[in-house]
Amino acid sequence: MKFLELHERLRLETWRRIDQGVLSSSLLARRTRLAQAHISNFLHRRRRLSLPALDKVLEAQSLSVEDLFPVTDSDFLPEDRSTPESVDVVPIVSQAVAMNAPAIARKAVTDTLQLPSGWLAGFPARRAVSRRHWERFVAVRVTGLQALPMDPLLRVGSIAILDRHYNSLTAWKPPRPNLYAVRAGSQLLFRHAAFEASRLVLRPRALEHPIDVIELAPHESPSDLLVGRVCLCLSEL
Repeated sequence: MKFLELHERLRLETWRRIDQGVLSSSLLARRTRLAQAHISNFLHRRRRLSLPALDKVLEAQSLSVEDLFPVTDSDFLPEDRSTPESVDVVPIVSQAVAMNAPAIARKAVTDTLQLPSGWLAGFPARRAVSRRHWERFVAVRVTGLQALPMDPLLRVGSIAILDRHYNSLTAWKPPRPNLYAVRAGSQLLFRHAAFEASRLVLRPRALEHPIDVIELAPHESPSDLLVGRVCLCLSEL
């Protein structure tokens, strides 16, 4: 990882913690003993941190450089694998990590999926600028309560692969609606979505389940709540 990439990943992770309310720029300034203006310049890309300052920001958040590394296929493939066939490896993570973490740290990966190489390459990306530095594909386990409103598209106990570079409401294969993973407070919902009168309208497939409506704050856009499009769903036997 190059210094500039490390610097940007640390900036994004710091912003994520500030957005979650577990950190503030003033608290970070006190922990690092750096001027608050210096922290503000770092967060808003006006200036880069020096290496000593970078170490202080990492230490203040109990982060290591490894925590900011992107997950790569080689991290999870056995060294002595006998087959030469290449595979695409998708990390399985908690739903909180899928919603909030731009970079997937190794310690956040609970398991992996191995797919034939190239399966994911055909999916188009339609992302907001804010998602530019996010790791693209992650997988999450779907609970029973999450699956029932979208049955039979989702099954209880299935694993959904999310394309976090697709947080646009543009249909991929019209007229078929996209299936999204949507942030609703601290929860993740799986729904069809539409934007109507400053509200994100979440529609289930099963008619016996209600429609959910999320009022967007003045500074929010639908892309802020769309975690990603469900591009593949796998049922565990």
